[in-house]
Amino acid sequence: MLNPHRLQSLKDRHAAIDTRILEEDARPLPDNLELARLKREKLRLKEEMERFEAQRRRPQ
Repeated sequence: MLNPHRLQSLKDRHAAIDTRILEEDARPLPDNLELARLKREKLRLKEEMERFEAQRRRPQ
């Protein structure tokens, strides 16, 4: 069973990571390793959201 709160949680975490990426990138000397880690996590969340949406659209 798909939990609608799970999708919202993923979206919230995705947005929070996006904010952290922007903040890190705005620093005078951004930490490139941290940026790469955040971007990988953001992509992982995006892929999980897409899988969730695909399951939700799939006929029962």
